[in-house]
Amino acid sequence: MQGKSYIGTCSWKYPSWEGLVYSSKAPENYLQEYAQKYKSVEIDQWFWSLFGVDKIVLPKSSVVEEYAASVPSEFRFVIKAPNSLSLTHLYKQYSSGKLQSNPHFLSPDLYGSFLHTLEPMAANIGAISLQFEYLNKMKMPSPESFLKSFTKFVESVDKTIPICMEIRNPNFLTSEYFKILADNNVGHTFCQGYYMPDIREVCKNYGSKLTGTSIIRLLGSDRQGIEKTTSKVWNQVVSPKDDEIPGIARLIRNMVDQSGMDVYLNVNNHYEGSAPVTIQKMLEYL
Repeated sequence: MQGKSYIGTCSWKYPSWEGLVYSSKAPENYLQEYAQKYKSVEIDQWFWSLFGVDKIVLPKSSVVEEYAASVPSEFRFVIKAPNSLSLTHLYKQYSSGKLQSNPHFLSPDLYGSFLHTLEPMAANIGAISLQFEYLNKMKMPSPESFLKSFTKFVESVDKTIPICMEIRNPNFLTSEYFKILADNNVGHTFCQGYYMPDIREVCKNYGSKLTGTSIIRLLGSDRQGIEKTTSKVWNQVVSPKDDEIPGIARLIRNMVDQSGMDVYLNVNNHYEGSAPVTIQKMLEYL
């Protein structure tokens, strides 16, 4: 059975995309105009949610309803889950500078509350990604400890909307990691950048264990550097990745055509300098 590919960007409100995505620098509804060109987008604004032990901010119903009303039925959102679920510890500014455990880490109840807030847009959600930080030994004793906690979590939550996991520690990418994902019908979120191994190499080593849904995020490796180069005007490529793009396109085709997977490709401006231009280049190979 053949899968589907959905191609879009990481976020969408960029006035400098005028002429590439938007007819003007300030359209009446950025998302509505965006959805006329692309069929998927990543929402990351709800990731920043943990502001103390007793202060968690979840999506506002009015915003969820607005987003749902702005896109056609075939459009798909990829949503980064709140970091109140994926942070093992509070940020220092909320814990008096000391390492303080996050009591909401991988809480099935909190995930259920999050899903409830998303109900107005549920039909348009392609996948939810749980993004974890580097997870050094101070925060997580071992990959085995993490996978044990994660397995307990995914066995307890509603997976009607596909769940994917993004890990930022290369040492966690093992055969056991991918086996646990497959056993629990959880997808992997691939990151090209942020000091993670090349996604083509990861797929070469573990691609046979992938099933269901995957997310590919083209992020780039020098966020501050590319922001300085572009002055945050995202309308042209300044750091070309022409040596990577054909191989990533082949990877996506294989995942969709041969493995029958649904693949969400989310391109960040920081990857080459302009996500829309990168997508144009990618589509030539897809």
